[in-house]
Amino acid sequence: MIANRLINANRKNKKNPKEKMRNRLTFILLIFLSLFSCQTKKGDYVCTPCDLKCDDLTFSEAGICPHCKMALVKKSELNKEKELILNQIEIKEGSGIFLVEGGIGNEDKRIKVFYHKPKNFSPTSGILIVVPGAGRNGDSYRDAWIDESEAYNLLILSPMYPESTYGFEDYHLGGLITDTNFKNSVEYIENTNIATLDETKFDFNINSNSNEWIFNDFDRIFDLTIEALNSKQTSYDMFGHSAGGHILHRLALFQKKSKAARILASNPSFYTLPDFEVPFPFGCKNAPITQEALKYAFEKELVVFLGEMDNENETGGTFLRSTTADKQGLHRFERGKFFYSESKTIAEALKLEFHWDLVIVQNVGHNHQRMGAAAANYLYGEREK
Repeated sequence: MIANRLINANRKNKKNPKEKMRNRLTFILLIFLSLFSCQTKKGDYVCTPCDLKCDDLTFSEAGICPHCKMALVKKSELNKEKELILNQIEIKEGSGIFLVEGGIGNEDKRIKVFYHKPKNFSPTSGILIVVPGAGRNGDSYRDAWIDESEAYNLLILSPMYPESTYGFEDYHLGGLITDTNFKNSVEYIENTNIATLDETKFDFNINSNSNEWIFNDFDRIFDLTIEALNSKQTSYDMFGHSAGGHILHRLALFQKKSKAARILASNPSFYTLPDFEVPFPFGCKNAPITQEALKYAFEKELVVFLGEMDNENETGGTFLRSTTADKQGLHRFERGKFFYSESKTIAEALKLEFHWDLVIVQNVGHNHQRMGAAAANYLYGEREK
């Protein structure tokens, strides 16, 4: 029937040359408009500058560059970034960016901080630092919190640590190790989200200089921000998903002093247990922490914030498998519950106060937007909008 209709339409065109010409002109116009639209759309997103050939490419939507794996950003925002002055913090209403230098030992590195300042912001408004996952896409994480920022009158700060200067050991593991051969010890399984670590090959040195850990950056960014805004806040909340969850549960464990109040560590691939029989990075054996220091760790308001569906069926994010990691469980949800349970047992055995909590978000997997929305409700849902 479809073929007959096409044939009949062609016959009709033969009988009406003017209509046939109009159809041709319309078709050509549609093609022209389509091409023009695509060209405009293609120019919307570009690769975060990485000094590779992909710097010249453009993309139609946000995401990760398929060539260098850096985050794609809006060209308009990239132009703003080129105008940034290091450590000059100017936070205007709405969304924007400022640039700070790396911490001690990383002064030559740069951290972009993507922010959103709500229209009703005041010196008493709350401040939340949102730590991105392995994509290091501070812009996307900031954008996901804009509605909550306005609803709860909350300043959002999301730091972007370039993967080119902050590797796995610097980011996921917080700078707690150096001189690692992680890249040569891990194998990524094709067509899956699984990375397998050969622990017999994995080598590193422990970095016992706490001043060089990434955790210090958050207090420093907070201090620069409250100074620029004349804020009266003395503490801030934190939410980190995936790699961000890696960072935040280790911050709670290793960083003795922090201005962070409530710390939500969401859906990391694996954990560092407060167990001195398990070797680092899966436990605290040979790690730069003493058993006595666990007192300060367990006193923090750490929330192990898990997506119920981040289980064996989840294909999002990278999931690390190894002999020791698998003892925590065979998927993120299982590992998160194990981490909380083991930590609580250790605290009870040491007769230490235990302020950590476990929160399970139903019907959500490895999705930072949905976990972020749940985190906002958990942290600020009691307030009036």
